[in-house]
Amino acid sequence: MSKPIVSALVKSPHQVVHYSTQEIEEFKKCADPVTGPAYFMANYFYIQHPTKGRLKYAPFPYQIELADCYHNYRFSINLLGRQLGKTTTAAGYLLWYGMFVPDSTILVAAHKYTGSQEIMQRIRYAYESVPDHIRAGATSYNKGSVEFDNGSRIISATTTENTGRGLSISLLYCDEFAFVRNTIAKEFWTSISPTLATGGKAIITSTPNSDEDQFWEIWLEANKCFDEFGNVTEIGRNGFKAFMALWNEHPDRDATWEKEERARVGDERFDREHNCRPIVFDETLINAMTLVDMGGIDPIEKQGQVRWYKKPSKECTYIVALDPSLGTGSDPAAIQVFELPTFHQVGEWQHNKTPVQQQVKILKEIVQYLYETTKTENNIYYSVENNTLGEAALVSIDEIGEHNIRGVFISEPRKPGVSRSHRKGFTTTNKSKLAVCSKFKQLVENKKLRIVSKPLISELKTFVASGASFEARIGETDDLVSASLLAVRIMQALQSYDSDMDSAMRSVEETLLPLPFIMM
Repeated sequence: MSKPIVSALVKSPHQVVHYSTQEIEEFKKCADPVTGPAYFMANYFYIQHPTKGRLKYAPFPYQIELADCYHNYRFSINLLGRQLGKTTTAAGYLLWYGMFVPDSTILVAAHKYTGSQEIMQRIRYAYESVPDHIRAGATSYNKGSVEFDNGSRIISATTTENTGRGLSISLLYCDEFAFVRNTIAKEFWTSISPTLATGGKAIITSTPNSDEDQFWEIWLEANKCFDEFGNVTEIGRNGFKAFMALWNEHPDRDATWEKEERARVGDERFDREHNCRPIVFDETLINAMTLVDMGGIDPIEKQGQVRWYKKPSKECTYIVALDPSLGTGSDPAAIQVFELPTFHQVGEWQHNKTPVQQQVKILKEIVQYLYETTKTENNIYYSVENNTLGEAALVSIDEIGEHNIRGVFISEPRKPGVSRSHRKGFTTTNKSKLAVCSKFKQLVENKKLRIVSKPLISELKTFVASGASFEARIGETDDLVSASLLAVRIMQALQSYDSDMDSAMRSVEETLLPLPFIMM
């Protein structure tokens, strides 16, 4: 049993107290299931302003709409710019819900521990400012949770795969959900959804991060407001009500404020933080604004798991690059096919349970398809990354026989002083990876290299700076990117053989952009 709280700031639980008729009427207005939240927040909700101190909550019009969205819809998802008071509004509504909806379990899930504690601090501050004739008594009162004598409780937690599992949740509040690692967010949502099946409510709020995450997936479905007959509906196909507020809805912000803020943070961050564009937050290899504008296409043809985006032409040259993997279900292997001199991506393959020997056979089949389509094998170049598992791929190529693969196996150029018997394929070192990342970035951002694969674009959005290099964000993969980088290295190797190729590769060097990190 929880020990009663004895404090001047907290109302003791289960006490018999006599209130005046006016105080009872005020309590009834706050407890009204329809108008209660708005009345409570307008009259008894106090906030702690960072510069002005203790203030009574005076909502702007969009905050009133936001609170109505919280209350009047079972599921709501809210896309809001920075510093628009979304957390403040949420704290007021969650406090009302805990005190006036008995026997409720309210779960506050934030992407970081500090975030969940910040929300609880606002709830506690507001609770301590509410007069006794309005507020419920507290049976337990600490930084991470509050329990009321009406049987309700507010619990805070960091969002993980298992947060909330086993709880019967009455109201779920997810704060900055777009910034939860996507693999965790997907598992969390899969885990938490059944706990809401008994009638619980869900409120999700965030500024955007990426158009590839769980938050954005829910947001897009919430904006599909039509039924199977094409009639317009009030809520989305997933049952969520969508609400959005941008920076210019704040009455204290005008064109001058926008100009000054853009000068401080830059256009990219301003558009993400204040205009709610889903621009990736991390330092991606490819500029985030470029990634936002990159739209993939569906394959025009599929051959097994090979996706083709363009019909090969006999007038073009083709690069086929294999990034092998163990094939045991962890990291996938990947093959990329690019066309020269157009620099178009024309095909790709990816799988995580195909053994190395079979990966090489798929490489052979892709090269064979290019040969049969173009009727020449002198315009097809292929190679593999020879690090670690690449040795097994080289053995498999030897077993098949290079003469049985209708293309030219190309290796990185020998360095001066290196024996002619140097290893085939391409060895990836930190130095060579940085160099090819720079060239790849240059080609993509200058619209020279045309990426059309949706899976590859998705990987590029999570291919981020890590120390003095680049790799997939934790929980994501980068095998399609790695195969693309290998394809660019093959292109660079061909520069020494083909003057036209050399001119094409050099044509964007005058606009070389720096990599998005600083080497210390």
